[in-house]
Amino acid sequence: MQLTDTEKAMRDGSGGEAVAAAMDLLIRYGEALGAERLVETDNVAGAFNASTPSVRKIAERGMDEVFSRLNLDSDRTVEIPRLAARTCQLITGIDDQNWALQGADPQMIEMQRASEAFVGQRGVNLMATCTPYQVGNVPTFGEHCAWMESSAVVYCNGALGGRTNVEGKESTGAAALTGRIPYWGYHLTRNRYGNRHIRVDVPVRSMLDWGLLGYFTGERVEENIPVLEGALAGVDLVTLKHFGAAAASSGGVEMYHIPGHTPEARSAEDAFGPNRAEEQHVYDAAARKQMYETLQSATDRKVDFIMLGCPHNSIEQVGRIAALLDGKRLHPDVALWVHTPRAIRTVAERSGYVARIEAAGGKVMSDTCPAISRRLPPGVRVIATDSAKQAHYLPAIAKVQGWFGSLDACIEAGLTGIWTGDF
Repeated sequence: MQLTDTEKAMRDGSGGEAVAAAMDLLIRYGEALGAERLVETDNVAGAFNASTPSVRKIAERGMDEVFSRLNLDSDRTVEIPRLAARTCQLITGIDDQNWALQGADPQMIEMQRASEAFVGQRGVNLMATCTPYQVGNVPTFGEHCAWMESSAVVYCNGALGGRTNVEGKESTGAAALTGRIPYWGYHLTRNRYGNRHIRVDVPVRSMLDWGLLGYFTGERVEENIPVLEGALAGVDLVTLKHFGAAAASSGGVEMYHIPGHTPEARSAEDAFGPNRAEEQHVYDAAARKQMYETLQSATDRKVDFIMLGCPHNSIEQVGRIAALLDGKRLHPDVALWVHTPRAIRTVAERSGYVARIEAAGGKVMSDTCPAISRRLPPGVRVIATDSAKQAHYLPAIAKVQGWFGSLDACIEAGLTGIWTGDF
């Protein structure tokens, strides 16, 4: 790889052992990818805390050891200095305030807190969410980033016009220490043009509609770049959030274009650039019905758990949930967990939304989600969710039956204990 003088100096130890180890990792990583050089980044979103049983023995030897092994892939423990790039923590395994409700081991929450104190001292902003763009980390157009989390990456690339590949714990750890990441993949303009076309013939308006369209998109285009045109309405932060998360779950979509709405596509010509559509797909009423049916993994209509907030809910979503529950009471056999970033939870508390949700019998959670934490209320057999991503993953992870539908259908199931659905 071609290195600048500054990068060579970091490799040779001018910034200390940790930075040298990070540069060594990035050089090996970049060469494996075929990258010609590194690119500067000042926006890293990764997983830096310790909150799983597998880390416990490593953590007993200190948090420098945890970072060295998990975030630098180093067999040698190095002292971790303050990070070079602006860096945030993504979603974690335990809700710091509601860990007992989750059934988490008290030793695990203490380890997570010790880990967060360690990385916080070194410059990690503990946003603890899969949606950092909702709580202050909003990449500018064309900004080179180093992000983990599939739903965040596709949002960064598609909705915001930032530039990132799906990174891992090791590459984000190295990027945080050096302010560098391999210049390949979606960092290059030539790799960001569309190569698949989806014509949308059925109206897409609601969050449910956008989740179903996203799931269809991922199934059809896999890891390619779709350009979507047609009967699309209601394009906003929430709908694009759910569209991208669904597309990254059923496929491997990291980038998309919606001409006239997303920042790199004023037109279809902009979206495709020098490419052409190698495949054409049509999303119609039959495809919509097929996706809805595909996302249902349940047969028992007696629901005992409602999960809302994957990706984490916006303040508007929390407010809508509160309005739907206002003055009502959940069925005694149903638990409701509403997930949102802690920063948004604070606003929701001040706005009275949390009080209304909890008066109805629900809980507002932060920092994690059931698919990441692998923790549900005791005895759960059948879940309902408004998230295509959670419907895709949680039944297999938690060995439960799952219903997918609109927010209204989920709230109705929470109130009655019975799933009736949307169609």
